Amino acid sequence: MKYTRESAETIAIRCLGWLLANDELTPVFLGATGAGEDDLRSGAGDPAFLAGVLDFVMMNDDWVVDFCTSTQLPTDAPMHARAMLPGGQEEHWT
Repeated sequence: MKYTRESAETIAIRCLGWLLANDELTPVFLGATGAGEDDLRSGAGDPAFLAGVLDFVMMNDDWVVDFCTSTQLPTDAPMHARAMLPGGQEEHWT
């Protein structure tokens, strides 16, 4: 699959939907980001917010696998999508 900015945003929006449907992870995400309901609505159209959604999910391999399994995406899709969004080109040394 060739990843574009548009396909990356689509994957991230799907990831946000998956995250919000998860009753255990939603409060963790909200607590970690400080986001509220209004932020979630507006964030769905903000590539930087969507990048943060992918960053959050990629913190845990089990979350990545669960998301990808439920959406029938390859397990490397979040990583490739993240690279196409703001800040994805930066090297992280941690």
